[in-house]
Amino acid sequence: MANQSSTARFAKNSIPVSAGIGLKFEHINQIIEHQPEVGWFEVHAENFMREGGPSIRALEMIRKNYPISLHGVGLSIGGDEPLDKGHIDRLKKLIDWLEPGLVSEHLAWSNFNGTFFNDLLPLPYVEETLHTIVRHVDQLQDLLKRQILIENPSLYLTYNNADLSEPHFLKEIAARTGCGLLLDVNNVYVSASNLGFDPGEYLAEFDLRKVKEIHLAGHHQRKVGDKILRIDDHGSRVSEDVWNLYEGVLNCIPPVPTLIEWDTNIPPFKTLEIEATIAQKHMERLGVTHACIS
Repeated sequence: MANQSSTARFAKNSIPVSAGIGLKFEHINQIIEHQPEVGWFEVHAENFMREGGPSIRALEMIRKNYPISLHGVGLSIGGDEPLDKGHIDRLKKLIDWLEPGLVSEHLAWSNFNGTFFNDLLPLPYVEETLHTIVRHVDQLQDLLKRQILIENPSLYLTYNNADLSEPHFLKEIAARTGCGLLLDVNNVYVSASNLGFDPGEYLAEFDLRKVKEIHLAGHHQRKVGDKILRIDDHGSRVSEDVWNLYEGVLNCIPPVPTLIEWDTNIPPFKTLEIEATIAQKHMERLGVTHACIS
């Protein structure tokens, strides 16, 4: 890692209430050279859990000019097994060096009996699982000495024995641990379409007061028999339906940092800038009434 004495201008600062972009390796040189007008960048923690190397040096250069948010995808916080202490140690070392404004993880599991699955797998929303996740979030926040955010997943199936709805489940996690929530609006739309529920009703139940960050992304449609399956591939522009849901959220809460995610079929950086500009205009135009929160 780089020396912690690096005088990054945004060290320890919060992520600005503006639109950010997920940092991709394909765009790093362009960002360093041209320093585009982007509010902030988010990076996947697992891509930078190493000592030195070109990617760490590049991230250090970007960190001097932009706030950074850190997003984890591999902690398996919803799994039955204890959290991987080595993974947490590497994450803490990265956080101590990078000093990100926000740190987040998925509501999912991905590890069992020493085998890591390259996917974010769904959880049964039952009391037993809730107790496990609360214990894991408490442990993680204690070790990292900071609040983390938990993100709602995209779903393609559900368990039959759910005790709680997903919004209520997330609300309980936040209430019992003091963590914040990361609201992925595209995930809400994908899950609603795949499972046949109303995304507006989902958001009405969601504890929007605990939302510290929003994710927006595109998704892929695949026809399966006579049905449309929506796949959260982060490989296209944000859909009009997702923009509409985002507008509804912004009319309910004060603006919070909003990220444009794009992880497959990586386009030119200009495309991501355009999407971020759209999000920024929505924030400036709609994030003022807050009519949904008493």
